[in-house]
Amino acid sequence: MPIKFKVIEKGQPGVKGGGIKKFYASPVTKGELTLAGLTKAIEKICTVSGADIRAVLYALVDVSVDSLGESNIVRLGDLGSLRVSLSSEGKDTEKEVDANAIRKASVVFTPGSRIKEMLSTTKFEKQ
Repeated sequence: MPIKFKVIEKGQPGVKGGGIKKFYASPVTKGELTLAGLTKAIEKICTVSGADIRAVLYALVDVSVDSLGESNIVRLGDLGSLRVSLSSEGKDTEKEVDANAIRKASVVFTPGSRIKEMLSTTKFEKQ
């Protein structure tokens, strides 16, 4: 099944008034899969109960949060990995860089082999 996309117009970032505008493809989402929906989908393809699946998924979230908070990369097999990334102000010397220089922390997801394979073989369809 192809991934659908729409066309959107964007201006140049950082240019007052948008500068030269161009058109870009943007994916169209048709819904979402929640933790409850994920639990039901997994329950249909295995013999594990929904309660056990939910327990494992919620534990995965808890353990992942704790592990990321301890500066670890969380590797989720063929799904991919999660790691903390920082955005900071540039300073002239190494000594000037301290915790106050950090503007934002975020979590980066790097897809694993199964997702990379899906992305390399998928078709796209304009909506």
